[in-house]
Amino acid sequence: MDTPTKVFVVEDSPAVRDALVALLERVDGVSIAGDADNPRDAIAAILAAPPDVVLLDFQLIGGTALDVMTAVRHSLPDVVFIVLTSHTGVQYRRACLNAGAAWFLDKNHEFVRIPDIVRGLHAPQRCAQSSCRQH
Repeated sequence: MDTPTKVFVVEDSPAVRDALVALLERVDGVSIAGDADNPRDAIAAILAAPPDVVLLDFQLIGGTALDVMTAVRHSLPDVVFIVLTSHTGVQYRRACLNAGAAWFLDKNHEFVRIPDIVRGLHAPQRCAQSSCRQH
């Protein structure tokens, strides 16, 4: 039996975080590794029990997705980061991709893509980061 893809959710809005968790819980082969609303708690939890995927909002309580990716990337280079945000400007996209995001999604229009993306990461052969990047 395949090991489930562990997803950690980082989102400062409780309603959105709950919706993301509920959405991901319906995806076969996915388990929720935990959640947080700020970089400090997210970094500590991710480093303590590494997930396969981190789904995170850009703007968080007390910081940003960049703080999380920067703190985690070197210790856990295989973690896939998916940024889901309303901050869709080119400067945010570039900063997130440069910090290690494999995906950068518009929260207002691409929320529904998350199950397919995570399901694809669960496939026997995970995509290479360069082939997953959304420009």
